[in-house]
Amino acid sequence: MSASSFPVIAIDGPTASGKGTVAHRVAERLGFHYLDSGALYRLTALSALRSGTPLADEHALSKLASGLHCSFSGDKIMLANDNVTNAIRAEEVGNTASKIASLPTVRQALYGLQLSFRKPPGLVADGRDMGSVIFPQASLKVFLTASPEARAERRYKQLIDKGFSANMEDLLKDLWERDARDTNRAISPLKPAEGAHLLDTSAMTADQAVEQVLQWYAELKKH
Repeated sequence: MSASSFPVIAIDGPTASGKGTVAHRVAERLGFHYLDSGALYRLTALSALRSGTPLADEHALSKLASGLHCSFSGDKIMLANDNVTNAIRAEEVGNTASKIASLPTVRQALYGLQLSFRKPPGLVADGRDMGSVIFPQASLKVFLTASPEARAERRYKQLIDKGFSANMEDLLKDLWERDARDTNRAISPLKPAEGAHLLDTSAMTADQAVEQVLQWYAELKKH
């Protein structure tokens, strides 16, 4: 069977909307593989920051992206032999990732890597353009969002839990700026994919969001 015959659930949405948590849990429940596409941009950003690669050098950044040696194992993210699970969640890395994600050559460099995650028995992929660009024929497309305030609160808690310092006002400002970059970029802007289910999680728990996605997928399989 070709890779294109295996089901894909694409979950897109803005930063800190909870899509990573939901996608990871859905993948676990279904026994599917999981792709955190945002982590690939964060890994590229971390590599650039560690190597001192200028963010204006698009060619060098795309070379870093195409040469990533990374793996996902449970909650662990490895870059070569280095466990960078927490390092890529730092705000500096996230902001850098958002900036380089607007570069066409970087997006192209990571395109094939993202496709390679589609394996049996299926894949749950989360990001900004999973349903619109990377997996346009996905079995189920979900656009998961939440209010900026709810997202800032979640990000604050996530950073504090991981031992990072955080300021709510700064986080909210960063979210607005990141949303503007992601929505207005020329290549693969953040927007709901055609046919996507919209899911606002502002007043929902992660468990409730997971159950909703699983319900949509179960309904699809009936037809």
